[in-house]
Amino acid sequence: MANQRVLTGITTSGTPHLGNYAGAIRPAVAASRQAGVESFYFLADYHALIKVQDPARVQQSTLEIAASWLACGLDPDKVWFYRQSDIPEIPELTWLLTCVAGKGLLNRAHAYKAAVDKNTAEGNDADAGITAGLFMYPVLMAADILLFGAHKVPVGRDQVQHIEMARDFGARFNHLYGKAYFTLPEAAIEESVATLPGLDGRKMSKSYDNTIALFADAATLKKQIMGLLTDSKAPGEPKDTEGSALFQLYQAFATPEQTAAMRKAFAEGIAWGDAKQQLFAVIDAEIAPMRERYNALMADPARIEAILQAGAAKARAIATPLLRELRHAVGLRNLGTALPSQSHASNEKPAVPVFKQYREKDGKFYFKLSHANGDVLLQSKGFDNPREAGAFLAKIKAEGKAAWHALKEVSELAELAEESHVLDALEALFQDAAEIG
Repeated sequence: MANQRVLTGITTSGTPHLGNYAGAIRPAVAASRQAGVESFYFLADYHALIKVQDPARVQQSTLEIAASWLACGLDPDKVWFYRQSDIPEIPELTWLLTCVAGKGLLNRAHAYKAAVDKNTAEGNDADAGITAGLFMYPVLMAADILLFGAHKVPVGRDQVQHIEMARDFGARFNHLYGKAYFTLPEAAIEESVATLPGLDGRKMSKSYDNTIALFADAATLKKQIMGLLTDSKAPGEPKDTEGSALFQLYQAFATPEQTAAMRKAFAEGIAWGDAKQQLFAVIDAEIAPMRERYNALMADPARIEAILQAGAAKARAIATPLLRELRHAVGLRNLGTALPSQSHASNEKPAVPVFKQYREKDGKFYFKLSHANGDVLLQSKGFDNPREAGAFLAKIKAEGKAAWHALKEVSELAELAEESHVLDALEALFQDAAEIG
């Protein structure tokens, strides 16, 4: 069985904190050691430019994040670890995908819609302050994923839409150019990602200014932990673990046995100062060896640069041949090569989408619209008898591409593909006078 490719991007726009470590770095490094998995990790510095216009900040963040992942145990010899901007095939593929991406689909991207909604609520022009970079972000992300044939992309639920868009762009390119050039990725939804509380008890986040730096020196780490917000219960009073930021942090770094002992200590009324001292001890025990490696890496940026350049060469060994094939596919070719036979192409009738009507085990009658490659684009509701289903199909046949509006009005209809794909299928179907069967 072929290895599964898993791809993760890390935006270079900040300094890693304990929340990043527990929620992303630690589990990803562990996952990179699994057998049968090819892991791709890249520093998304092109993405950073969408929201950071401070060149020094982008450079420093790239250095800090690369050093952090390496210090935390990522082995660049066993994974693909590279900087996005070192792969020129990524922006080139972004343009090829831009030429097949539906604007209507991009209009519905969550980040863009949120920015438009904010402007509208404030009485501003809908697109005030919105850059084309923000609008095109999903296409760049699709290029990141499709270029390396990723099967899985670990994301939170708020990012699933971007994976669906990557599938849409890749499928449309494959359809237009008649070959499965791209693997269509799947979102690996991270339901159990550790979300650590910050110094004020809210989610640890740069936007709340409540973070604990991942590789702060021991004295700074201890000072931050001793300042952690707690309630006013005195020593000897039982304390609740539920909702306690201190206990949540402790649990994220302690062994099960240590966690059980701390739970007992809470019930027995441990003093907050003693609990914070124990919290510092378990965090520092895990971080201290990595802090030493981190400081050594930060003191030798040329070493990090060499690792990233080697990673780029390793990644381009995959990207360059694919881009060469894609350029040929779209017609960006050496003019000295022979042109494809026009007569051969005209004699071959391309496969077209098709409607199928059938009966299910529930006794109801259904129809579906299938892509020429077999993918189901639309699945109807159940009809009580074949005559009803047939009547609806006759309406679609009579209206052609305009039938999409009628289909949308059937609330029970399960839409399994983007509107743009369905419209393309309907157009191809009726242009070729395909039979509905």
